[in-house]
Amino acid sequence: MKKILVVEDVDFNRDLLVQLLEEDYEVIEAVNGQEGVELAERERPDLILMDLSLPVMDGWEATRQLKANDNLRSIPVIALTAHAMKGDEEKALAAGCDDYLVKPL
Repeated sequence: MKKILVVEDVDFNRDLLVQLLEEDYEVIEAVNGQEGVELAERERPDLILMDLSLPVMDGWEATRQLKANDNLRSIPVIALTAHAMKGDEEKALAAGCDDYLVKPL
């Protein structure tokens, strides 16, 4: 079973994603960017869904750290964010995100 890491600090959003995915995927959860990086290193997920506005370490920095790590850079990171202003998608892609989806889903 493929493994997806959901990095999201808002309980409702994280719970919704888990409910949508858990039937077909193993889902692991992190509530901040630092925890997301640590879980990615330990669990080696097949995909990371990354909120960008996170406590402790934001999703932009977490993604930069993931993509700078030779062991993790091949894991696709999809930004899931309410940041929908002009330039936000480009900023997320520049940080290393492989794709960009705007919330709400």
